[in-house]
Formats: sequence, C-alpha cells, structure tokens
Amino acid sequence: MAEVKETLLTAEGLKKLEEELNHYKSVRRIEVAERIKIAISYGDISENSEYDDAKNEQAFIEGHIIELENKINTAKIIDENVKGDTVAVGSKVLLLDEEFGDEVEYTIVGSSEADPFNNRISNESPVGMAILGKTKGDTVEVNTPDGVVAFKVLNIQ
Repeated sequence: MAEVKETLLTAEGLKKLEEELNHYKSVRRIEVAERIKIAISYGDISENSEYDDAKNEQAFIEGHIIELENKINTAKIIDENVKGDTVAVGSKVLLLDEEFGDEVEYTIVGSSEADPFNNRISNESPVGMAILGKTKGDTVEVNTPDGVVAFKVLNIQ
C-alpha cells in the first residue's frame, strides 16, 4: 500500500480548509444541483449546453471536495511558534541574497499554505528545501530559473 503523504498545515490553515469544505458541501453542491434541475426542466438534455456546463461544474465541485477531505484527513498541524536554532517548517527566517545584498524574510509552511506574495514559502520549494535544517550564519545555494542564488541565513525565529 502506498504511503499516505501528510499535509503540513498551521492551525489557521486547517480551519480555512474546513471552512472551504463546508462551503462546497453546503452551498456550492446545492447551487449546482439546482442548475442541473433547471436545465433538465428545459427538456431534451442531449443538446442542452446549460445541462452539460452544470454537470461539468458538478464534477469539478465533487473532485474539489474529495481533494479538501484528503488534505484535512492527512493534516499534520505545524507549530508556527517554533523555537530553536535550526530552520524547520513553521520557522520565520531572515535571509540575505548575497549577490544583491537584499534581505528577505520567509515563513516556512506546508505546500497547501504556500503564498509567495505574502512571503510564506513551501518546505518543498527550492528555497524552502535548501534552508531546512540550516542554522544562523549558514549559506545555501539555490538553483532558480535565473541561475544559482546564494542566501545567507541571518536570523531564525
């Protein structure tokens, strides 16, 4: 049997997934069922684009519900208040781009909660993987589409 992959989430991330799942089950499912019912009332469904569209949306919704349930069922809550000298999931890390001298702060999260625009990067991203397990003062090289970038770990919170 295949090993079940854990979904690393913060407590807040799990709550958001549960809310989204509830919305899909209690609102979206009912909306699309009503669309299907209305489309059937038009008569011949063999050439009814509204019916086909509603059925496609229903398939998407059911697939998304399964995906959300799987994430919730395999959730492992990470501690965002990680203390320690080593970068781990939940750490807030200040990095120095050694080429340009820019400082950037990232929070390391599971892939389900990654939001690069808000400096929340996945532990599975190139930068996330490179800095996991590192300590203050360590330098890592990360392969990016623009070439290799060197980061120095300035601080871990």
